[in-house]
Amino acid sequence: MLLFRGASFFRSVASLEDVPASAGEIAFAGRSNSGKSSAINALAGSQLAFVSKTPGRTRLINFYALGANRFIVDLPGYGYARVPDVIRGPWEKLLGGYLQMRGPLRGLALIMDVRHPMTELDQRMLGWFRPTGKPVHVLLTKADKLSREAAQRILRRVEGEIEALAPNTSVQLFSSLKKSGLDQAGAVFRGWLDTRLPAPPASSSGEPNENPGQDPGLEIKTPGPKGEIGPGQSALRFKASRSGRRSGRRPKSPKA
Repeated sequence: MLLFRGASFFRSVASLEDVPASAGEIAFAGRSNSGKSSAINALAGSQLAFVSKTPGRTRLINFYALGANRFIVDLPGYGYARVPDVIRGPWEKLLGGYLQMRGPLRGLALIMDVRHPMTELDQRMLGWFRPTGKPVHVLLTKADKLSREAAQRILRRVEGEIEALAPNTSVQLFSSLKKSGLDQAGAVFRGWLDTRLPAPPASSSGEPNENPGQDPGLEIKTPGPKGEIGPGQSALRFKASRSGRRSGRRPKSPKA
């Protein structure tokens, strides 16, 4: 039985002040074009999330209701290269603020294309989210694009890399096209949303989240003493690496 069957669109928010009251929710995040929306739709058994051929289309936090005040939360993709700076700033503030301060968040479903897993930005997301003490489940999507043997090799490699980076993380192969991996993912997410179980701790150390290791490629603005994010303050910012291809290159002005 599909875990998210019967889910329906509830609300899109552009501000943390507009997020709904919640008894528990699972957030889906990933690089643009990693198959995030397709994974949500496969788990729901319906065209719930919008699938775009243009990476970076999702610019709001989208809440999908599961009933009993529980939600699937579709977060904006990261690693986008063609988003104007005037849009990117508020977008990053919204994404980072939600992940840092959202109490009902039970865990993070991190979507990676199995052909390009554990990119620099994926690793930074894992390293940054780790201090929350909340679990992460990685879906290696588009597994149908590889042979079974090749996919299993990548799965073992990713499991080994994640073990040291984010111990509270599980990994699996997933294919939205072939509908494979649905039961395994559903079992994980069902456990997160089980209201009979205690919610994951807000922080593994009991201290506010900090910028891990002063990572030069990931800038995080810590909330103020009352938990607020000041005007114009970006809670989370992914910067391009100084070497290799830049993912955050300033785009050309959009055509009218």
